[in-house]
Amino acid sequence: MQDEIVSRLANQLQAELINAEAKRAERSTNPDSMDHYFQGLALFNRGATAEFLDKARSHFHRALDLDPDNVDALVNRAMIDLVFVANFLSNNRHDRFRSAETDLHKALKLRPENANAHLALGALRMWGNRAEESIAEYERALAIDRNLALAHAWIGAAKYFAGRFEETEAHILEALRISPRDIWASVWAYFAGIAKLGLGRDEEAVAWLNRSIELNPNWPLSHLLLAAAMALLGRLEKSRDAVRAGLELNPTFTIARMRSQTFSDNPTYLASRERLYEGMRLAGVPEGEINTN
Repeated sequence: MQDEIVSRLANQLQAELINAEAKRAERSTNPDSMDHYFQGLALFNRGATAEFLDKARSHFHRALDLDPDNVDALVNRAMIDLVFVANFLSNNRHDRFRSAETDLHKALKLRPENANAHLALGALRMWGNRAEESIAEYERALAIDRNLALAHAWIGAAKYFAGRFEETEAHILEALRISPRDIWASVWAYFAGIAKLGLGRDEEAVAWLNRSIELNPNWPLSHLLLAAAMALLGRLEKSRDAVRAGLELNPTFTIARMRSQTFSDNPTYLASRERLYEGMRLAGVPEGEINTN
């Protein structure tokens, strides 16, 4: 219990400390590797828009130019590439995956017991159609740090991709119990919402997706999935408001791009995606043209 209390306090302070370090680094006349790392992390924490992610990646890149063995910068540059893919912000998913794999291979070679590196490797496997393998990687991260809330949440996300929708919410709730004000809590709520959509529990999905947006409005998929859930419930006017909010954050998003970039071949997961596309069409999300890159 004492360990959990300390972990919760540390997680609550994390965002404030990162922002403070980033502001200090901005004033530096000769920023070092960690200065660029904190500036990149502060931008990364703001949300999943191409603008924030590109700027964050640039800082992580400069951090690694100054110190090629900066494990934290390697892990977060890899995560930036994965978030680009996961949020349908670009079509070059194969290049992004290769870059992330290279960074994580080096990070784990330098520091084999780095919990965040194992988390990121799990994410690479999860979004690379290897959900069950990703769960094993998240469990390795938890073996290193048992209070790592993100690992609990990512296990729930992996179970969504594995078609085990009923199991997702419990893992998200465990992550929120450990770190209720976590920087990533918005994403956790998103995964709980999409799992509820997969189960056809649209009202519950709306509640989780609204919570995701309240925690951080800068994740476009939360708005777009909320639009789908609202449309499936017949609330078309509200669904179109959500579409507008999502497309402001990711103007290039189309149903065709999402359809061309699935992250699992599990039949239950694929069937739930068809229902999701239908909700998006009803809400007015652009259909677009399929890009096979």
